[in-house]
Amino acid sequence: MKVAFIGLGVMGKNMAINILNNNYQLRIYDVIKENMIELEEMGAGVGNSPADAAKGCDVIMTSLPNSKIVEDVILGKNGVLEAAKEGAVIVDLSSITPKVIQNIYEKCIEKCIEVIDAPVSGGAKGAKEGTLTIMAGGKIEVLEKVRPILDCIAKKVNYVGEVGAGDTVKLINNMLLGINMVACAEAMALGTKAGIKPDLLYEIISQSSGSSYALKAKYENFISQGNFEPGFMIDLQYKDLQLAISTAKELNAPMFMGNIAQQMFETARAEGLGKKDISAVINLYEKWLNVSVRK
Repeated sequence: MKVAFIGLGVMGKNMAINILNNNYQLRIYDVIKENMIELEEMGAGVGNSPADAAKGCDVIMTSLPNSKIVEDVILGKNGVLEAAKEGAVIVDLSSITPKVIQNIYEKCIEKCIEVIDAPVSGGAKGAKEGTLTIMAGGKIEVLEKVRPILDCIAKKVNYVGEVGAGDTVKLINNMLLGINMVACAEAMALGTKAGIKPDLLYEIISQSSGSSYALKAKYENFISQGNFEPGFMIDLQYKDLQLAISTAKELNAPMFMGNIAQQMFETARAEGLGKKDISAVINLYEKWLNVSVRK
């Protein structure tokens, strides 16, 4: 089975390496040529455009930053749809709005090309170790066709419904992550301001009802060490919250906590923290409260 992989950023590059290491014939493309060097040296074929990478492949995988780029790469000039063969499957691993992936599907199915939206969770570490969680939307028989490839990058592949359902679940998951991260930062800064040692706070809360994934994943290795290299960037968290808010508006659904969390990450971006890990949102509270939440 021939596989194309388009988008070799922090996540995509590691996913593509895992696929290549499982002996799939792989073609790659990224707008940043340097991102392709390592994979080319490992034996991957290099395309000079998304269309060129996709030509002749059975499965075309995309891991890209936002909805517009996904649309351009698949539907635009020199895009995947220009060259993908009949019967091919496009697997989009990006986090985009359900509406966009459904529009892409409608265009692709006219040419007998199937689409699976398969956003991932687990961060850069999960991508490198092949232990991501995938939320997949599309036809179940199409998912089963590509499942062996997804198993190269994920420990769990969840089928959640029709095209768009995968992105819906991912947006809700990441909305909760963003809300929880802001809540953890606020709570840890307040406790520190009140005179409690951060490590003691963490030790107790992580074993109590106030615990969360955000606290456990981000305190010991990031906040307490003053290490804010991503991880999962604030810019990406902000983008995912915006996608959730846009989807909520389409559904006429109020979203108080999501909007507040997004404004916190917007503030962090305005402070120059956009490329830092989401845990760096605590820097705002440290500045406002004049505390340092460290070991």
